[in-house]
Amino acid sequence: MRTVRSRRRCGECGHWEPAGAPACERCAALVDEIVEEGWRAFVEREFGVADPPGERLIAEMVVDEPDRHPWRVVDAAYDRLTCPECGGRLSRGPSGCAPCDLANGFRFAAVEIDRPGVPPGNEHALRVNVAVTRRPYGVSAAEVLLRRLSLPILLDGLLPTTAQAQATKAAANAGATEAELAALVYGEWGRG
Repeated sequence: MRTVRSRRRCGECGHWEPAGAPACERCAALVDEIVEEGWRAFVEREFGVADPPGERLIAEMVVDEPDRHPWRVVDAAYDRLTCPECGGRLSRGPSGCAPCDLANGFRFAAVEIDRPGVPPGNEHALRVNVAVTRRPYGVSAAEVLLRRLSLPILLDGLLPTTAQAQATKAAANAGATEAELAALVYGEWGRG
């Protein structure tokens, strides 16, 4: 496996952070932090300091116009709203919860802006992998496994080639083990 200086092993689950999510609480919190850091920067830049009721009002405004905000801000806004059907965070409820399913679809209207120094498309890949890891319902176990294993690579600013991504997805769909997928993701992605 390739070693990247910015990558660390989780002390709770042993995966490269945050690839242990959603099962590992520490890794799941790190995935949530990807979204939260965008929210905090947005609120501070646009509104200064906001208390929880103020953040809820801001969140309601953001979800009314998701196409005007970065995806991290939109995802965090949904986290601050409660689903009237399942009682969980809006957009993160189980598959089949109508308000959460609807909100989950609207989240993808948000803006994607690649971070400086990453290849074009890295932010889109990161967004999709974060979304699946945070809401794994209705997604195959193989897909969730692949998405969560990909997070450390994407956070490092790397991106698989189309051929690498397709080969890895085919291996996942064919029943590759976690170790086999990890070897592909951590050993080959971002090269060539």
